Order: sequence, then C-alpha cells, then structure tokens
Amino acid sequence: MQVDASGPYAVVTPKVVDELRSIVGERNVLWDDPEALEPYSHDEIPDPEYAGAPEVVVAPGSAEEIAAIMKLANRERIPVTPRGAGSGLSGGAVPIYGGILLRSDRMNRILEIDTDNMMVVVEPGVITAEINERLEGTGLFYAGYPMSLESCAIGGNVAENAGGGKAVKYGVTGRYVLGLEVVTPTGRIVEFGGKLIKDVTGYNFVQLMIGSEGTLGIFTKIVLRLSPKPRASVDLLCLFPDPHTAIALVPKIMSAGGITPTAIEFIDQGSFRQACRYLNETLPYEDAGAVLILTVDGPDADQCEREYDTIGRICEENGALQIYVADNATTSERIWRVRRNIAESYAQISPHQANEDLVVPPARIPDLLEGMETIAERYGIFIPAYGHAGDGNIHTRLVKNPDWSIERWKETLPTILGELYDLTAGLGGRLSGEHGIGHKRKPYMSTFVSREYMDLMRSVKRAFDPKAILNPGKIFDTMVHDEVSTDPLSPA
Repeated sequence: MQVDASGPYAVVTPKVVDELRSIVGERNVLWDDPEALEPYSHDEIPDPEYAGAPEVVVAPGSAEEIAAIMKLANRERIPVTPRGAGSGLSGGAVPIYGGILLRSDRMNRILEIDTDNMMVVVEPGVITAEINERLEGTGLFYAGYPMSLESCAIGGNVAENAGGGKAVKYGVTGRYVLGLEVVTPTGRIVEFGGKLIKDVTGYNFVQLMIGSEGTLGIFTKIVLRLSPKPRASVDLLCLFPDPHTAIALVPKIMSAGGITPTAIEFIDQGSFRQACRYLNETLPYEDAGAVLILTVDGPDADQCEREYDTIGRICEENGALQIYVADNATTSERIWRVRRNIAESYAQISPHQANEDLVVPPARIPDLLEGMETIAERYGIFIPAYGHAGDGNIHTRLVKNPDWSIERWKETLPTILGELYDLTAGLGGRLSGEHGIGHKRKPYMSTFVSREYMDLMRSVKRAFDPKAILNPGKIFDTMVHDEVSTDPLSPA
C-alpha cells in the first residue's frame, strides 16, 4: 500500500542520505538496495496490500542521533517510521509514505537493574524475553509481557500497549511503564515520569505515549516496574459443552472462588479441534464445545494447589465435561502448544486470512461468538475464535474458503469485516484490544469512536508533530498543512 510520497512529503535524496550517514555512520544506513530494504516493507501481516517500502533504513545508536535525524526530517519534510522487531499485526511499523525507517535494534541494552526500587531501565530494542532472563536470580520479574515475548521488542510493546494471556492478573504493558525518554517529532529529547510509583506533576504524558503507535514520539529509554516472581504455577485445561457455559464460569471463579487467575484463555470448538489435529494431539477434543485454559501462580505450591482445587470444584459444579491439571513443564507445554498453534493450523486450510483483534465486555463474548458463527455460515468461510476470556479480548482469523478465487476473497472481505465490526461495536466493543490500529484497521475507526474523539486525537497529533512526519497514515488520517506550525516544546 505504498502512498505517493511526492504528495505532501519530500523524497530522500543522495544529499539527505549523506547527512544520515554523517549522523549514524555509513554502516548503519541502508539505501539504494531494494533487496536489503524489502524486509522492512512489512510486518507480520502477509498480505502485500499492507506493505510499503522505505527509501532508506537507518539504525541510530542514541537519543541524540535520533534527535538529529528528526531535525533533518523536519527540515526536509521527510516521513519517518519507527520500527522495533517488526512483529506487529496492524501495519503500524510499515512506511506507507516511504521516507526514513528507524530501526531500534542497535539500542538494545538493559541499562540498569534496580532491585532496591524494583525497577529496570531498558532501551527500546531489547527483546522482551531477555528482560526476565537477565532478572533470573533476583526474585523479581517483568510481568507485563505479551504472548509473543520471544520475538517482540519492548519499545514496540510500549508503543502498542501490548497485552497477553496473563493480563487478567498482571495487566498489560502500560501498568508497568513508569518513565520514558522520548525524542519528539521535532527532534527534542524529553523525559516523562521516572522511577516514581506516584507522580501527578502535570499531565500524564507517560500514559499518553503508551499505545500511541509511534505517532507522537520515539522511545529511547524505558523505566519498567518489576514484581515479586511467583515460585509456583499450575495450568488447568477445562472442557465445556458450549461457549456460554465456559464464559459464564469466569466471574464465578473470581467472585465465589475469590481467585484471580493468572490467565484465562478461551478456545472455541473449531479452533481446538483444528489445532489438535494439526499437532496430532490426543486430547479428547471431539467432546469439547469450548475450552478454557486457566493458570494460577503464587509464592508456593500449596497455595497453587488450593486455588486450582477451588477452580476445579467450581468448574465441575458449573458444567465442565473434563478437567486436566498440568503441574509440570511437560504437561503445561502440551496444553499451551495447542493454544499457540491455532493460527498455524488454519494456515493449512488457506494462507489467505484477515487477522483481527476484537475486544468486548467479557460477559458479551458468547454474543460475539454467536454473531461470528452466523457471519461465517452466511459467507461460507471459517471464523475461529480464541483469546483472553478474562479481559474480553478475542482473536480471530477470517479464513478464505479454499474453493474461492483470490478475486472473490478480496472483493468480499471488506463486507465481511464491516459486518464483524458492526457486530462488535453493537456489543459495546472496540476495534483492537492489543494489536493496534496501524493502517490496517484505520478505515474502521469511525465505527467505534465519535468524530469528536477523532478531532481530539488529531489535535494532540498536531501539537506533537506539526509537520505530520512521524509515522504518518496510522490510526487516523492527518491533515498536512503547508504552513509551519510552532513546536510546542520549543522555548518561547
């Protein structure tokens, strides 16, 4: 989806490339090499429709280098797209206007492990899994990680406010971000927050930046809160006759049982069967109309045992068909392997899919599933449903009917998506729970938020980015004006 960069933006010239090389060093600039630039033209969305090639890729090594790049880009009016590990699913790190793509992988240091304050300071290019690896032996851990922690970078997690399976108990990324060093779109280096648990000194810019998808600033330093590491963990696989019975159980566990599970993952019948068959798994998937995977953790095995005994009893009293306890790494991996391979299993049916990230009030999940099933039957496609039952975040993949031509699929998909989004909005839901808007979901924003809401977001964007050069074309369209606005962070 390359947008004509000759419109509101300037192209990258050899003179600009020479300036970029002078800032970061020649070896950290990729230019005039389509093959080398191609990996940066897409994220994890396979559809080439959402791709867009950068004109130049730059790997800065410091906040000062990023600031210099942004000042150059502002002067020349060249778009800049920040990119972490490229594991996103919204096109958020795709440079659809060409221009400069900023890699974060050189800024990959864990700067400080502060056990006294229970905090860690990291650069944005740190792979999320490495944080807990480095914390081994401290008795602490970083709890805000998503399920793809082995492949994603922490800067991208913060930019998307990434969630995951453990968000029921531990919350999403934003709960753990206490401070940020940010380079603004105009090239200013600003610190927001810090090593503070409480701070109401002015506007909360930390939370504004979290989830802003790289449209308001570029993270160069991140302060994360740590938690005591649980010493024991147990997984339960619970089979139910239907989705309503499974979902109705969730609040009962928390209210009647007095337990907040670490994770409550939902898998619908079709997804469970497809993944089990794909893995040659012998679990009794034919009996299950829906599945819950529940995890409990705590300071010792005794507490975990008490909690999973209580959960098991509540499940049995509320219609569970079978309950399996995974109290060791081997059996736990067997359960989670099914959950992780759902997407891969549907790729065996068709590689042409639309990956969606819907979120509704948790009690409305059965209504969402029922509506999704109706849409799937109407069009003769697969719409599997799985995800985080405890927080209402349901993932789905609209899977092309293998008998359809590509032309029919591309022609029909927007209509199906429109119906799916209308259904979600009607249930009080939203467009994305953790994957972000990017430019993939941007056309559907007006289904979920008001014009007034959009106008306020545009006002914030203009205040931070008067020339609209930072990650343009993401979340919403921004009017680009020829006149130069005043940088709100410049001194008077």
